Amino acid sequence: MAYDLVLKGGRVIDPSQGIDRVADVAFAGGRVAALGLGLGGTQERDCAGFIVTPGLIDLHTHVYWGGTSLGVEVDAYARQSAVTTSVDTGSAGPGNFPGFRAHVIERARARVLVYLHVSFAGIYAFSPTIMVGESHDMRLMAAREAVAVAKANPDCIIGIKVRVGRHASGPSGIQPLDVALDVADATGLPLMVHIDEPPPTYADVVDRLRKGDVLTHCFRPFPNAPCHADGTIRASVLAARARGVLFDIGHGMGSFSWDTAHKMVGAGFWPDTISSDVHAMCIQGPAWDLLRTMTKFLALGLTLDEVVARATVNAASALRRPELGTLAVGAVGDASVIALEDRAIDLEDVLGEVVSHPLQLTAKGMVMGGAWEAAGE
Repeated sequence: MAYDLVLKGGRVIDPSQGIDRVADVAFAGGRVAALGLGLGGTQERDCAGFIVTPGLIDLHTHVYWGGTSLGVEVDAYARQSAVTTSVDTGSAGPGNFPGFRAHVIERARARVLVYLHVSFAGIYAFSPTIMVGESHDMRLMAAREAVAVAKANPDCIIGIKVRVGRHASGPSGIQPLDVALDVADATGLPLMVHIDEPPPTYADVVDRLRKGDVLTHCFRPFPNAPCHADGTIRASVLAARARGVLFDIGHGMGSFSWDTAHKMVGAGFWPDTISSDVHAMCIQGPAWDLLRTMTKFLALGLTLDEVVARATVNAASALRRPELGTLAVGAVGDASVIALEDRAIDLEDVLGEVVSHPLQLTAKGMVMGGAWEAAGE
């Protein structure tokens, strides 16, 4: 049988199926059609020496380019990092979501899923010169509007977002989180919460989260780190994980430190998902993209299979989209082709500390909806 497209001879790593072996991956009708050897297709791509994974999911991005000051162009980002699904986390709120949908989501080649911000205007003032936390003013907390917009767009809105902390919510403290929890309850959707410097404290935030909710920026530096100075993990963090709260990296420009990371993994606490929090102010460093962030976790000691899992099947589970993050026959026809290059790289955190690693992950191409797209084109 001739398939539409076959990725030939790559090292297929699909943690959703426990696969790590050389194989061909075939696509037909926009879906995964077969996995095996000797498969033939109308179009074939030689992937020998490369790694083929389910389509990478970046669980924390900002891709409302042109509609918000922090947005990056989603298809360019996809080609840069072999990311087939970018999950925008709060760039848009109910007041400006229609523009996001019409001008970005529906026009993009890459898939865009959304955590809708509970703030009416989303993250509207985030730049090198203007920085106004959208959660400072409780008048912007648009609970009714957020519920209505989320219910009207179930194909792409997969959760609710809120940002709290000294910078994001200032005098409003933790109150925006309480509004967001109410919206999440009314819609039946999970919540993703940003945390920055206190107040509120890390404990204040995670104590309110429910099973399936996501705490992003989970390896952020002091103050409001998830661990004490001696490296022991805060009791509130352990209790949250025990009840099913998910912990996401969300690197960004201020939310990943090597010191915190070494303490957390030294205590046996690994993130559930790895994401970049890519936006206009960190795409040229320190975050860069998802593959650079994934490389940091290779440097911390995760195996390649474990790193891939946190950007595929684990992320799909957090999104409640089991058709993503897998190369199972019949699944959505997305795949990422990457390389683990024997080339040293300096990996900086948000405080300027650099860790060198002898290997790095790079993008070679991807399949979206069964169609090939080369990296960097």
